Amino acid sequence: MRYTKHRADLKKKLKVTFVGEAGLDMGGLTKEWFLLLIRQIFHPDYGMFTYHKDSHCHWFSSLNCDNYSEFRLVGALMGLAVYNSITLDIRFPPCCYKKLLSPPIVPSDQNTPVGMGSVTIDDLCQVMPELSHGLNELLSYEGNVEEDFYSTFQVFQEEFGVIKSYSLKPGGDKIPVTNQNRKEYVQLYVDFLLNKSIYKQFEAFYYGFHSVCASNALMLLRPEEVEILVCGSPELDMHALQKHTQYDGYQKTDLTIRYFWEVVLEFSPELQKKLLHFATGSDRVPVGGMTDLNFKISKSEASTDWLPVAHTCFNQLCLPPYKTKKELKQKLTIGISNAEGFGLE
Repeated sequence: MRYTKHRADLKKKLKVTFVGEAGLDMGGLTKEWFLLLIRQIFHPDYGMFTYHKDSHCHWFSSLNCDNYSEFRLVGALMGLAVYNSITLDIRFPPCCYKKLLSPPIVPSDQNTPVGMGSVTIDDLCQVMPELSHGLNELLSYEGNVEEDFYSTFQVFQEEFGVIKSYSLKPGGDKIPVTNQNRKEYVQLYVDFLLNKSIYKQFEAFYYGFHSVCASNALMLLRPEEVEILVCGSPELDMHALQKHTQYDGYQKTDLTIRYFWEVVLEFSPELQKKLLHFATGSDRVPVGGMTDLNFKISKSEASTDWLPVAHTCFNQLCLPPYKTKKELKQKLTIGISNAEGFGLE
């Protein structure tokens, strides 16, 4: 994909064609294109983002590079997804969206810092909970911080196998952390991790996103509302999904369909999310709710020995005509619990 310099081009209706594949893009190909791109971009081997298992979210890699244009491209892709009403299966912490709105309108002076949100230890907890816990213990420690922790206003990071040091303030390597200045140390450390160490990466990402989504309307949005625009709402209403589901080859009164909804409504919230992820590529709900999901259950002609299959680009679940509720529950649970990646066929 070549990143266009003409902002107006980015706001044209996006149509996707895969080389060597016939067919018109009625929305499914566009969604599949985004799913495949996001899957590749956030792969650990690509090195742009780091996945934190404790918080189940991605964060920007602090590794220095010669060209940050790829982060600008990722920001533009995220903006394009919002503009084309595509829900993305990405997990940024809430502070990312706070930073995207800092400021909500792109400044006319390009020397003005962007993406430098006011961050706290609570924001760090959403990304690196273990480190946040350690810093909270430092803040509440009742002994002699200087003698027992023996730390300075200098932090260390590994880059390509080499340990590099960074001072949190001028002469930080010679300033001990004490009971009196530990709050300043924690705040500077948090600011370093979430702002300064990734400034160039996030600056490019910020400009990429706003190249598509620049609007005065952003001034009216809170960070959590921007997050819902990007990756949907985590609140699932399976009764609403049942009400708005479309069928192909089945009727909603068919025994297999009745078993299906009995099983799904009895699922734990975790399994319900897995089902949604398996069938749509995301475990979140679009801004418009379940109605906008256009979820479809199609009758599969495959043997009932087979597991269900999903076409994530069309939000479609292909369900064999299982004869019993027990069999349906077993096959559906296995299918949604062992799907790799986005469940693409």
